[in-house]
Amino acid sequence: MAHRSSPREKAPDSRILRKFDQPEFIFGPAARKLAGLYAKTFAAGRVLVVTDPGVRAAGWTEDVTKSLEKAGLSYIVYDGVSPNPRSREVMAGAAVYRGGNCDVIVAVGGGSPIDCAKGIGIVISNERHILEFEGIDRVEFPMPPLICIPTTGGTSADISRFAIIRNEKETNKIAIVSKAVIPDISLIDPVTLLSMPPYLTACTALDALTHGIEAFVSPVSSPITDLHALEAIRLIASNLIAVVENLDNLELRTKIMLGSLHAGIAFSNASLGATHAMAHSLGGLLDIHHGECNAILLDHVVEFNFQVASARYRQIGEAMGLKLGKMPLKAQRADILRRIQGLREVSRITARLHELGVSRKHIPVLARKAIKDLCMVTNPRQQFPQVV
Repeated sequence: MAHRSSPREKAPDSRILRKFDQPEFIFGPAARKLAGLYAKTFAAGRVLVVTDPGVRAAGWTEDVTKSLEKAGLSYIVYDGVSPNPRSREVMAGAAVYRGGNCDVIVAVGGGSPIDCAKGIGIVISNERHILEFEGIDRVEFPMPPLICIPTTGGTSADISRFAIIRNEKETNKIAIVSKAVIPDISLIDPVTLLSMPPYLTACTALDALTHGIEAFVSPVSSPITDLHALEAIRLIASNLIAVVENLDNLELRTKIMLGSLHAGIAFSNASLGATHAMAHSLGGLLDIHHGECNAILLDHVVEFNFQVASARYRQIGEAMGLKLGKMPLKAQRADILRRIQGLREVSRITARLHELGVSRKHIPVLARKAIKDLCMVTNPRQQFPQVV
């Protein structure tokens, strides 16, 4: 007998229904050494390994290429990737892929090599310039198989449906958001974080903290993304200071990497907000490290948004270890802002925008670009000051 809905049951409401996407991932020490095994499962003939000079110098790229060799696979290494990967670097990498008759991509590094690898895959399958894919769901054909080995605890590019590419001509960053850019598998190895210096450790961890906070206050969050966002906030806020002071502690590094993973799952499905929109604008114009931009901007955006999402920010404050009790909202906000500022200051991320090269003449340009960023759509407060 066919099941019939109750007469009282309402039709699905698209404003409430949520879709949840994430790739397969393996988490733990030595996960990076499984690259060859997984490339072989994709029937790889020749692999394009996308990385950057710093990751190669640290030895992580060699670990991956040895794994490919052990699996009997040939490869080409493309390391022409800058921080804030450029569109020309994506196009150059696509040319290397074609010229080498590659059929699988392995990305080793932080967000820059991984986003560049995603861009290469998009170009290869869709045969158009990477800058033509800005926006949501504009990637028609899926990428070649993509395996990611992240080496920073922050960006979560290895599990997200975002690819961020710098447009050199317009000096801004474009966001490509599509299920088609979710990697096939991520091999998440916390051992790779051991080579990160204190400042980069702090910048990437605060990027992950921003992911968790913005995903939790996003208007398209859900109970599932909330679980991951709050756990990310808890793990990062409670371990960031300790890990910066104990860089060789693998247990602490593992907690930060796990926090980054939780944050990535959250924001890939709930999106982000004004902090990231402004960080994309700032980093695109002045080529500043993305995590540093987020760290500098985060408390200002929390202060701006607080009036429309105070209950959510209260939960964020408690996840960061604050005892807010029955404090008035104004006092809660002040404590939360102090906590964020304290994490940044202890991590020695103390530069102000003017020290990074931002002048008054840049503000209207930065504001106009930020307002147009896709992440601004899911900022909880939409009453923005008028851009002159």
